[in-house]
Amino acid sequence: MTALDPRLNAYRPDVADIGLKGLAPGVHFVEPRRMQVIEMLASVRKAPSIDAMQLTQALMGETARVFEVANGWAWVQLERDGYVGYVSAYALSVDIISPTHCISVPSTFLYPKPNLKAQPAVVITLNSLVTVVGAQDSFSQLSDGRFIYSDHLKPVGTWAADFVSVAEMFRYVPYYWGGKSVHGLDCSGLVQLALEASGISARRDSDMQEETLGEPLLVNDLSGL
Repeated sequence: MTALDPRLNAYRPDVADIGLKGLAPGVHFVEPRRMQVIEMLASVRKAPSIDAMQLTQALMGETARVFEVANGWAWVQLERDGYVGYVSAYALSVDIISPTHCISVPSTFLYPKPNLKAQPAVVITLNSLVTVVGAQDSFSQLSDGRFIYSDHLKPVGTWAADFVSVAEMFRYVPYYWGGKSVHGLDCSGLVQLALEASGISARRDSDMQEETLGEPLLVNDLSGL
């Protein structure tokens, strides 16, 4: 049996995704339920503990397949890139609202009123997903009642023209293992964010990106020169 990558396949010795039945060992195969990320940034960890290694981050509006919830932690597989890990159960909601727009700038704010001075303002970052239900002046009203500056949004399915230009917006952002935002990111997180903003799906880790992105180049044989 070919070994399955546990980063992209939800299986443990005691439980596994029902879709892997016959492919992965598991005492109990489960049917996942879909849930949605409601925190601005949710750490995806290697183990169900606050001090466990952060593997990646899930952005607001993303959906996940949830296989288990125990002791305040959910064992999930993110639907955007297929990554498996543990997320705080409090970062997820069973109520899934279809997004209409995506954050198109490195960072912006959600306000309780359509006013730049309104508090509390909550930070939200590039590629996060929101649902617009109305507009007021230069603001868009979201399904949760908050407001966001409309120029910082783009409709879902509208892409940046150049992923290099997107990546350049993250100059001087500190390195942060597993990070995926302007507040901190790692090398593969930067690649993934920039490509996704341009409509190109990308795996999360560098080895995955090396295997799945781009096209091989043909190099001319110059040995006779």
